[in-house]
Amino acid sequence: MSELPACPQCASAYAYEDRNLLVCPECGHEWSASGEAAALDEKVVRDANGNPLADGDTVTVIKDLKVKGSSLVVKVGTKVKGIRLVDGDHDIDCKIDGIGPMKLKSEFVRKA
Repeated sequence: MSELPACPQCASAYAYEDRNLLVCPECGHEWSASGEAAALDEKVVRDANGNPLADGDTVTVIKDLKVKGSSLVVKVGTKVKGIRLVDGDHDIDCKIDGIGPMKLKSEFVRKA
Protein backbone atom coordinates (compact mmCIF):
# COMPACT_ATOMS: atom_id res chain seq x y z
CA MET A 1 0.00 0.00 0.00
CA SER A 2 1.40 3.40 -0.97
CA GLU A 3 1.47 6.19 1.57
CA LEU A 4 -0.55 9.26 0.66
CA PRO A 5 0.77 12.78 1.34
CA ALA A 6 -0.54 14.87 4.22
CA CYS A 7 -3.14 17.55 3.57
CA PRO A 8 -1.44 20.79 2.41
CA GLN A 9 -4.15 22.85 4.16
CA CYS A 10 -4.23 21.39 7.69
CA ALA A 11 -1.38 18.80 7.59
CA SER A 12 -3.73 15.93 8.48
CA ALA A 13 -2.33 12.46 7.79
CA TYR A 14 -5.79 10.97 7.10
CA ALA A 15 -6.11 11.91 3.42
CA TYR A 16 -7.81 9.46 1.08
CA GLU A 17 -8.17 9.06 -2.69
CA ASP A 18 -11.43 9.85 -4.48
CA ARG A 19 -11.05 9.17 -8.21
CA ASN A 20 -8.19 11.47 -9.32
CA LEU A 21 -8.27 13.72 -6.23
CA LEU A 22 -6.99 13.45 -2.70
CA VAL A 23 -9.45 14.50 0.02
CA CYS A 24 -8.89 15.48 3.65
CA PRO A 25 -11.71 14.28 5.93
CA GLU A 26 -10.80 16.79 8.66
CA CYS A 27 -10.93 20.08 6.76
CA GLY A 28 -12.61 18.98 3.50
CA HIS A 29 -9.76 20.23 1.29
CA GLU A 30 -9.38 18.54 -2.11
CA TRP A 31 -6.24 18.55 -4.24
CA SER A 32 -4.76 16.79 -7.23
CA ALA A 33 -2.77 13.63 -6.67
CA SER A 34 -0.40 14.47 -9.53
CA GLY A 35 1.41 17.19 -7.59
CA GLU A 36 -0.48 20.19 -8.97
CA ALA A 37 -1.66 21.19 -5.49
CA ALA A 38 -0.16 24.67 -5.64
CA ALA A 39 -1.72 25.43 -9.01
CA LEU A 40 -5.18 24.33 -7.86
CA ASP A 41 -5.02 26.17 -4.54
CA GLU A 42 -4.14 29.52 -6.11
CA LYS A 43 -7.26 31.46 -6.99
CA VAL A 44 -6.63 33.49 -10.12
CA VAL A 45 -8.70 36.66 -10.34
CA ARG A 46 -9.40 37.68 -13.92
CA ASP A 47 -10.80 40.89 -15.39
CA ALA A 48 -13.72 41.14 -17.85
CA ASN A 49 -11.40 40.25 -20.77
CA GLY A 50 -9.89 37.22 -19.02
CA ASN A 51 -6.54 38.81 -18.14
CA PRO A 52 -5.14 37.78 -14.73
CA LEU A 53 -5.01 40.55 -12.14
CA ALA A 54 -2.42 41.04 -9.39
CA ASP A 55 -1.98 43.32 -6.39
CA GLY A 56 -0.89 46.81 -7.40
CA ASP A 57 -2.34 46.67 -10.93
CA THR A 58 -4.18 49.59 -12.52
CA VAL A 59 -7.65 48.82 -13.85
CA THR A 60 -10.35 50.72 -15.75
CA VAL A 61 -14.07 50.48 -14.94
CA ILE A 62 -16.06 49.22 -17.96
CA LYS A 63 -19.60 49.98 -16.74
CA ASP A 64 -21.30 52.75 -14.74
CA LEU A 65 -21.49 51.47 -11.16
CA LYS A 66 -23.88 52.92 -8.59
CA VAL A 67 -22.40 53.32 -5.13
CA LYS A 68 -24.68 51.55 -2.67
CA GLY A 69 -26.19 53.89 -0.08
CA SER A 70 -25.20 57.01 -2.00
CA SER A 71 -26.16 59.02 -5.06
CA LEU A 72 -22.60 58.74 -6.41
CA VAL A 73 -21.77 56.80 -9.58
CA VAL A 74 -18.41 55.39 -10.69
CA LYS A 75 -18.33 56.32 -14.39
CA VAL A 76 -17.12 54.21 -17.31
CA GLY A 77 -13.42 54.78 -17.93
CA THR A 78 -12.51 55.60 -14.33
CA LYS A 79 -8.94 54.47 -13.69
CA VAL A 80 -8.25 52.77 -10.38
CA LYS A 81 -4.59 52.52 -9.36
CA GLY A 82 -3.00 50.16 -6.85
CA ILE A 83 -5.73 47.55 -6.45
CA ARG A 84 -5.57 44.84 -3.80
CA LEU A 85 -7.07 41.39 -4.36
CA VAL A 86 -9.20 39.96 -1.56
CA ASP A 87 -11.39 36.89 -1.06
CA GLY A 88 -15.13 37.16 -1.43
CA ASP A 89 -17.78 38.19 -3.93
CA HIS A 90 -16.24 41.65 -4.43
CA ASP A 91 -12.65 40.57 -5.05
CA ILE A 92 -10.94 43.95 -5.59
CA ASP A 93 -10.27 46.39 -2.74
CA CYS A 94 -9.29 49.90 -3.87
CA LYS A 95 -9.56 53.67 -3.41
CA ILE A 96 -11.31 55.75 -6.05
CA ASP A 97 -10.52 59.46 -6.25
CA GLY A 98 -13.50 61.56 -5.17
CA ILE A 99 -15.38 58.59 -3.73
CA GLY A 100 -13.03 56.83 -1.30
CA PRO A 101 -12.44 53.19 -0.41
CA MET A 102 -14.51 50.65 -2.34
CA LYS A 103 -14.79 46.99 -3.19
CA LEU A 104 -15.31 46.08 -6.85
CA LYS A 105 -16.13 42.91 -8.72
CA SER A 106 -13.46 41.90 -11.22
CA GLU A 107 -16.10 41.34 -13.92
CA PHE A 108 -16.65 45.12 -14.15
CA VAL A 109 -13.01 46.14 -14.73
CA ARG A 110 -10.32 45.58 -17.32
CA LYS A 111 -6.58 45.74 -16.89
CA ALA A 112 -5.16 49.10 -18.00
